[in-house]
Amino acid sequence: MKKIYIFIVASLLMMASACTDDLDQQPHVGASSGTVYSSIEGYQAVLAKIYGSYSLVGQGRAGDLDISGNKDYDLMRKLFNLQEAGTEETAMTWLSGSNMYGIVYITFDATDPWVSDTYYRLYYSVALCNEFLRYCDEGTIGGFPQDQQAEIRSYAAEARFIRALDYFYVLDLFGQGPFVDENTPTSGVIPEAYTNKQLFAFINSEIAAISELLPETNSYARACKAAAWALGARLNLNGEVYTGESHATECIDYCKKIISSGRYSLEPEYAKLFNADNHLRTNEIIFAFACDADKATTWGSGTYFVAGECGSDSSQNPADYGLEAGWGNFRVRGELPALFENGDSRYMFWSDGQTQYFTNAIDTHTEGYYSEKWSNLTDDGVAASKSAAYGCNTDVPMFRLADVYLMAAEAVLRGGNGYSRADALGFVNLVRERAYGSTAGDISDAQLTLNFMLDERGREMYLEWCRRSDLVRFDCFTTDKRLWQWKGGVLDGTAVNSRYNVYPIPATELSANPNLKNANY
Repeated sequence: MKKIYIFIVASLLMMASACTDDLDQQPHVGASSGTVYSSIEGYQAVLAKIYGSYSLVGQGRAGDLDISGNKDYDLMRKLFNLQEAGTEETAMTWLSGSNMYGIVYITFDATDPWVSDTYYRLYYSVALCNEFLRYCDEGTIGGFPQDQQAEIRSYAAEARFIRALDYFYVLDLFGQGPFVDENTPTSGVIPEAYTNKQLFAFINSEIAAISELLPETNSYARACKAAAWALGARLNLNGEVYTGESHATECIDYCKKIISSGRYSLEPEYAKLFNADNHLRTNEIIFAFACDADKATTWGSGTYFVAGECGSDSSQNPADYGLEAGWGNFRVRGELPALFENGDSRYMFWSDGQTQYFTNAIDTHTEGYYSEKWSNLTDDGVAASKSAAYGCNTDVPMFRLADVYLMAAEAVLRGGNGYSRADALGFVNLVRERAYGSTAGDISDAQLTLNFMLDERGREMYLEWCRRSDLVRFDCFTTDKRLWQWKGGVLDGTAVNSRYNVYPIPATELSANPNLKNANY
């Protein structure tokens, strides 16, 4: 059975960023800080809570909320929707009940509930990290034995990694945001608004610092040096979007650290990266968010991916995916399966009874294929959990080697130094040889173009909550350079205003923090 952390109410927390009454952003209060931070076990429990901020909504079981919002779901489910729902990779079925019209049709505004809830969940995670780091200073830990002091310093680096990840999503999704750290007073302060360049610089500086502090290896689902390097690669690959200047070479520098470490290799079977035994794939998965239905129920995270892609009224058999019932709340738009060629094992779609393209509304259940990428089955083909009662047992990879290969290759095509074009071609073909089981899918140098890289990322990384970022980087999310059905709320797709390349800061936050503004909304 996979290891997962014990989640408990662990600290007195105050949201350092401006909060609003209607979203009730105050975390629950449990044991006092003096009690929690009096033992190494207390530090471990709070660190577990920090990691759990992405996959859980509360203290281990669904329904026990840390913060309440318009949609009381975990951060990972919200990030998935904001990164996937407006792209060609999903066709959302639950439109009216989930109030997803704005993000599906790329017509959202500053009052969109999914946008608001994602924003506040990110800053809740930042607040958890900041509170933890306040108790990691040398004065506080000086009374612990030397070996435990060293442990706590390492835990602090992990908390800084999660906070850097939080701020990465603030930057990527919102392009700006209030800045708070462990030195920010917990009350009586209206946080300073950081621009995209300021957030980019902060995240880069944090990655550089914690790369020296994190361990070479760590327990599963905890950050190590390579996790920080992978975040650095993703941040810098998108650097031109955030700063107006290319950071392709910096992306390559981080990719090279991972590749040259020799610690990682491609998992031979692509599908095994997304089943309930994917915690065994540490050869490829660099960092993942753990899910364990025995310890912590969630209706987001891996459960959302597995159950959401299985049709509730299609001819799919939920048991074939380790489910007791499918939800069917998203399918894929026809442009995604169109990216694949015969022989590509990554083509994992259910088409029986489904049309590939739409002739009717996007929530028409029989139009658009269902994905079969995610599964709650073990390697032995056994359901890993009772999904209807406890959710799924499938972890969610955040960074993996195939992504690093593709990032390195793209950065070369964007003018980065450190790898050659021949290296880039080799990385891409390694990924494709896994997909085809041979060299049959290898491409030539002439085929290695940026447009090809966007397609290849679609084939390799679909439904891994990064497609919107990719499309923005290629200037395709809002423009007519790429159209997909129902983009912009039109059947055949249409370009939309470029302001939608970033989400707006929620209107409630603008009212609370006059330092923030949405220039284009």
